[in-house]
Amino acid sequence: MPTFRHGKSTAFKVDNSSGTLTDISNTLTDVTFPQTIETAETTAFGSSAKTYIVGLTDSTISVSGTWDATVDAHLAGILGQTASVSFEYGPEGTTSTYIKYSGECYLTSYEKSGSVGDAVKYSAEFQVTGAVTRGTWS
Repeated sequence: MPTFRHGKSTAFKVDNSSGTLTDISNTLTDVTFPQTIETAETTAFGSSAKTYIVGLTDSTISVSGTWDATVDAHLAGILGQTASVSFEYGPEGTTSTYIKYSGECYLTSYEKSGSVGDAVKYSAEFQVTGAVTRGTWS
């Protein structure tokens, strides 16, 4: 029987410019974490169907939420930083034994937006570098 979880407990942590893993979940309203695998075509003449081999993995992380001055300073401090930063993402939350994805990434985009009828919002894009580890919170 599947165990479903509500998204309200989602957690996302990312290093600040000092290298300290910091939880910014309390400002987020959305986290998207696609993981892809490249494939290379190996189809030869005479084949009636395409064939492929598995190549390299790739991942990005997109976050968005309600703007906060402390998180703004955090993200502004790592935007364009040449050293990668650590991240931890828990789609279920951070309860012991729940799934956690972790690795290294670069902040590649940080956007702030305001509207007369809404709270100030922000969004950020991270490019994962290297492998992603799937484990559990302890």
